Amino acid sequence: MTWWRDAVVYQIYPRSFRDSNGDGIGDLDGVRQQLPYLSWLGVDALWLSPVYPSPMRDFGYDVSDYIGIDPVFGTLEDFDELVREAHELGLRVILDWVPNHTSSDHPWFVDSRSSRTSDHRDWYVWRDAKPDGALPNNWIRAWSDEPAWTWDDATEQYYLHCFLPSQPDLDWSNVEVRQAMHQTMRFWLDRGVDGLRMDVIHLLGKDLDADDPADLRALSHVPLNDVPVTHDYVRAIRSVLDGYEGERVSVGEVYLIDPDRVAQYYGDGDELHLSFNFAPLFTPWRADAWAAVIARTMDSLEPRGAWPTWVLCNHDNARIATRLHGDVAAVRSALVLLLTLRGTPFLYAGEELGLEDAVIAPERVVDPGGRDGCRAPIPWTASPDHGWSGEPWLPFVERASELSVDSQLVDEGSMLHFTRTVLDLRRRSTALRSGALEGLHVEGEVLVFDRVGDDGRLRVMVNFSADGEVTTPHELPLLSSRADHQSGILRAREAIVFEVLNDRASVTH
Repeated sequence: MTWWRDAVVYQIYPRSFRDSNGDGIGDLDGVRQQLPYLSWLGVDALWLSPVYPSPMRDFGYDVSDYIGIDPVFGTLEDFDELVREAHELGLRVILDWVPNHTSSDHPWFVDSRSSRTSDHRDWYVWRDAKPDGALPNNWIRAWSDEPAWTWDDATEQYYLHCFLPSQPDLDWSNVEVRQAMHQTMRFWLDRGVDGLRMDVIHLLGKDLDADDPADLRALSHVPLNDVPVTHDYVRAIRSVLDGYEGERVSVGEVYLIDPDRVAQYYGDGDELHLSFNFAPLFTPWRADAWAAVIARTMDSLEPRGAWPTWVLCNHDNARIATRLHGDVAAVRSALVLLLTLRGTPFLYAGEELGLEDAVIAPERVVDPGGRDGCRAPIPWTASPDHGWSGEPWLPFVERASELSVDSQLVDEGSMLHFTRTVLDLRRRSTALRSGALEGLHVEGEVLVFDRVGDDGRLRVMVNFSADGEVTTPHELPLLSSRADHQSGILRAREAIVFEVLNDRASVTH
């Protein structure tokens, strides 16, 4: 079994994780200092959101140098030490890689816009206006209703940017671009990273002559771009990874609407190892809705032999505790569901604490995509500064002292200890890590499925009801999400996992 199929990946947004030098911004040394915490928690790998030099207009996803570390995060030596210590603790390290676009401050683009005959001119997507003066096509950029094209007065052409105007798109049809980006991958793989999370990887190939459907343009062009040549580019990227020992993993952000099209980016085992499954981020907390998204995911991937991923929240989307309106019982059930499905789960830093999004006053808003709330700093202590010696770049969540790591460490019934318990069960169970998923169905408001492995059959039951409880034939589950679990009862908002010793295990109303 490859490590990334067994692993639980913990996503770290470095600016918000831990500040080691008092400037109010999390950094690599802060991450390194908390590696023992991650090892204690029981995750297997950490994914770092971008730490490259950047003007930070999109907080690192606008890269000005692919082979360096922004001083706000530290140095290359700090990064190397983090990787070394993580590996000593048995933790893998995945680094965010942003292949579709650079910062407008990147030397490549500075040269590209200097002249139509510059060495890097065709490294980016430049186009003339149409004969009638119209834009090259009707694409809309992310986070706005504005065109994905900006006019450059100096060279009198438009350049493409699927995100901010300060994030020009690279032209992957240029072999020199592909070779240069492969070299940026090798730089980090040579330093020992265990894989790359690949930002909007589905955008690499583009059909510039195709307008977007008028009724979908409000989505922006990003979730609409799906061009066959992209698969050639992804196969070449995979070949770079396959040239290294140690199963270096590719995790693709394929932000498309249709899961069958997402599945195509696994190729025939020669493209992505993993692709993010975003459907859970938008799935209502209902048993039938979750049964449908699980079934659709498995139906899309299993014919390809592809391995699923599962996620409840990340740096771009509201935290699960916010989406569930602070319902602690439901949040604990959601964690059980995340960590018992077949596939690789991604746990977002702070999820183990049950954090909600922070409330951001208008004068504190900094993100162009309105995502500040889910990026609030992690509270480490119950003290007024919560373990951050300087004023943090964003405000803390409400009840930060109560939800802090230190406060939850001394409370055996806390979300933190519960998360560790679920992770421990998953680690000890072959059925949960790699077994088949069978018997998916809904009984009333209860979602039921089995995980089957060499060590037996486990049944997972999640009661989505806010007030209804049902009886079950089990006596002692291996795990319950509720501290007030009652034998033989599946309470409202409760999730349980138990061994199936016969075929009688089901719910009755």
